[in-house]
Amino acid sequence: MATVSTASAGIRAVGLTKSYGSVHAVRDIDLDFPPGETVALLGPNGAGKTTTIDMILGLRRPDAGAVTVFGVSPATAVNSGLVGGMLQTGSLPDFLRVRELLSLVASYYPHPLPVEDVLALTGLGDLAERRTTKLSGGQAQRVRFATALVGDTDLLVLDEPTAGVDVEGRHELWQVIRGLASEGKTVVFATHYLEEADVFADRIVLIAHGRIVADGPATEIKAKVGSRSVRATLPVVDLSSLRALPGVINVERHGEVVILSCSDADAALPALFATFPEVRDVEAAGGSLEDAFLELTAADDPPPEEVG
Repeated sequence: MATVSTASAGIRAVGLTKSYGSVHAVRDIDLDFPPGETVALLGPNGAGKTTTIDMILGLRRPDAGAVTVFGVSPATAVNSGLVGGMLQTGSLPDFLRVRELLSLVASYYPHPLPVEDVLALTGLGDLAERRTTKLSGGQAQRVRFATALVGDTDLLVLDEPTAGVDVEGRHELWQVIRGLASEGKTVVFATHYLEEADVFADRIVLIAHGRIVADGPATEIKAKVGSRSVRATLPVVDLSSLRALPGVINVERHGEVVILSCSDADAALPALFATFPEVRDVEAAGGSLEDAFLELTAADDPPPEEVG
């Protein structure tokens, strides 16, 4: 088994490209994830997230470019027991008991976690003797997560880790992931739950049509939208006078509450107080990650001949 150092290199990809016939899944992507970082890959369906993850795991070869994991090829990193993966597709082996499956996966790694510890950590203790064919969808997802954890790897790659899991279960799984990240493990995950990325990721990579359209902390991604909202209680006022305030681009009313969409909230707020001294209950908020997601991915429409 190759000796691999994880001290100075994380995941690096240069010019990563992959097509399936006429479909360009990933187009010339560059990535550099330092060790110990928690990174969310976000994007619409078909954006290229899963293909990117498959190439990081060595499950697919790029048509062009190269990817390294801890300074070596993905295959070497996987064979050295440095990578734990949870895939979006595939099913658990039939008829094995949960404990048997985790013991089998643990045997592939040089320094796995104790199976009983993983069962407790993932809330599977009561299901340890249940066969995989008797698990609900949410329970099976927990087992997939446990198989990614049991190797005690330096890198965890998780594709939709909480899909099909109820709210309480999602919270519990993220508590585990946060604990692993605090130990210095590198975590890369793809999710459709934007609030998970907003709360738990150190960094977000937003992919659309196979290209990276934004890369940075959630606060930076949200700032790219450029608009902020101001909510206030202001009954009996003409909306056109609010639209005339500097920095305001749109106004909505919900009962006594008005919502101002602002291109420049710093200009809009003083003008609001000066013009309407009776205003109260004023709240200002930045753009949401959902707003940024929708705006940045919509702005990256592919050429017509590549649609579909």
